[in-house]
Amino acid sequence: MMLTEETLVPEAALPVDSLKQHLRMGSGFGEDDLQDAVLGSFLRAAIAAIEGRTAKALIARQFLQIVQGWTRPDAQTFAIAPVRSVESVSLVDRFGAASPVAPSAYRLVRDAQAPTLRALATSLPAIPEGGAAELRFVAGFAEAFDDLPPDLSQAVLMLAAHFYDHREDTGLAAGCMPFGVTSLLSRYRPMRMGFSA
Repeated sequence: MMLTEETLVPEAALPVDSLKQHLRMGSGFGEDDLQDAVLGSFLRAAIAAIEGRTAKALIARQFLQIVQGWTRPDAQTFAIAPVRSVESVSLVDRFGAASPVAPSAYRLVRDAQAPTLRALATSLPAIPEGGAAELRFVAGFAEAFDDLPPDLSQAVLMLAAHFYDHREDTGLAAGCMPFGVTSLLSRYRPMRMGFSA
């Protein structure tokens, strides 16, 4: 399985001004925007780290998931949540020729932890031998940063500020995710069921 972002979080969606306030940066000077590019890069890093830790997309954008076999004959779990819509499903043969799957063959089952592409018949179409299935979909909690759940937006600002404050430090302790951030993210972490032997 491979997951790829097909669209990035737009620059306009990055809460640079909110991070400046969080960092208590001065304003009213001639070069107020001097740090904007740096702050934007730390916000992107914080969003990526949080999405990696939680398997949840924060800002809505398009993803491509490629699988060589279905999770189950009648269903495929998406690698990231929450999925807002399925744009297309295609079967690709070993030579790279793609054929679209009709939207009438599947439906999206929304779930906070494991959204699923579910067959409307008994099974999803067979993936060609040596080929793959490509799922294009939109995932994310919100279109804009201000519409995120408050705990997630606070976690982004806290982690971006931590990265900014420790930007020169290469030690492990400073690079670890702060406890306050992990606490805010705890309810969004993927649930693990069962016991391992």
